[in-house]
Amino acid sequence: IVNSVFKHVKLLIVLLCMLGGFLQVCASLFAPLSKGQKENPTIMDLSTKNTDFAMNLYRKLASHHDDNIFFSPLCMSVAFTMLSMAAKGDTYNQILKGLNLQLLQRADQADLIPELFRQLEANITQNQDLILARGSAMFVHQQFEIDKIFSEQIKKFFNSDIMNIDFSKTEASKTTINDYVKMKTNEKVMGLISQIDPLTQLVLVNTILFQGKWELPFNSSFTEEARFYVDKYNIVKVPMMFREDKYYLAYDPVLKLGILKLPYRGHAAMLVLLPDKGVDYTSIDDEISAESFLGWIQKLKKTKLEVQLPRFKMEQSYNMDKILPDLGIRNVFENTADLSGLSKEVGLKVSEVLHKAVIEVDEKGTEAAGATATGITGYSMPPRLIVDRPFLFLIYHEKTNSILFMGRVIDPTKN
Repeated sequence: IVNSVFKHVKLLIVLLCMLGGFLQVCASLFAPLSKGQKENPTIMDLSTKNTDFAMNLYRKLASHHDDNIFFSPLCMSVAFTMLSMAAKGDTYNQILKGLNLQLLQRADQADLIPELFRQLEANITQNQDLILARGSAMFVHQQFEIDKIFSEQIKKFFNSDIMNIDFSKTEASKTTINDYVKMKTNEKVMGLISQIDPLTQLVLVNTILFQGKWELPFNSSFTEEARFYVDKYNIVKVPMMFREDKYYLAYDPVLKLGILKLPYRGHAAMLVLLPDKGVDYTSIDDEISAESFLGWIQKLKKTKLEVQLPRFKMEQSYNMDKILPDLGIRNVFENTADLSGLSKEVGLKVSEVLHKAVIEVDEKGTEAAGATATGITGYSMPPRLIVDRPFLFLIYHEKTNSILFMGRVIDPTKN
């Protein structure tokens, strides 16, 4: 009887990341908060917390399988911060703690964290050379009344659209949502939703489209087939891109990890993390953190280098409702969820979180840890860096050090 009272709030988070040109597929504002300070947190504080959330989420995803990984921690953070504005009690506290944002909240400033996200997005998107388009929408059952204050807040901070829909007409509602996703992702994500539960009351869709062009593009005429060593027993052939130029590099001697920075136009970059030959790529999973990430980028040194990087494309989907409880976000999926700030409707809970990410890396660009900083040094001028074995990568905004996307490539031939 209790279960029949609960309505389904299906939260779908959709991400498209395309890396490649024509594939189409603030001063005080940035000052970090020091220990003991009582001032309000800044964008840099938010970015640091988001980085630790990214690493935590990566570890959980990696623990489930040994395959390729690609996701957007920023997309997840934004979607659940939106949802937290409707949450109360344990539901609210678990969301903030799971996102690693609980230390940023202030009891007398309920809108502080949403405002930080709004400022962060404004800073990331202010450079016209970097295309990062985020969209969000709430599809609400026509008989389902959304709280006016909540509606105004998500419009103000996240520019979220709210549209009425009749979920009992499953085919029509599925088409409406899929058409929205299709439009927001430049027709790169088609038919995202295969079926709709007629009892669904609300669907939250969050999309991100990223298009970045390399500052130092690869010449496609130099790309040729080469070996990629998946493991000791499996070797695949991949199209290997080539360029000789001045790149930023660092080396972590504790983790035996090479760090290569590939810059995009518009103050974004891809950081490639390549373990030494013979080093298990999973050995760094428990060591990476916001501290190690910041240490790597601070110690990067420019050197002339021959870079060989595989051309690859990945499409990954995750049921985050199965992953997020491992980070402590449980209550929102249970019958005890408190989303009373969203509506006066009794018994609302989230039934599903679908996160879909697509990335393509080619010659033109992308369309789409335990050591301290003192333990990181510059490379000793190696003549070449060949990325021919499993590696991790992060795409981040350089001005704010905000991680937009994170992934792991085990086999570049697997989409």
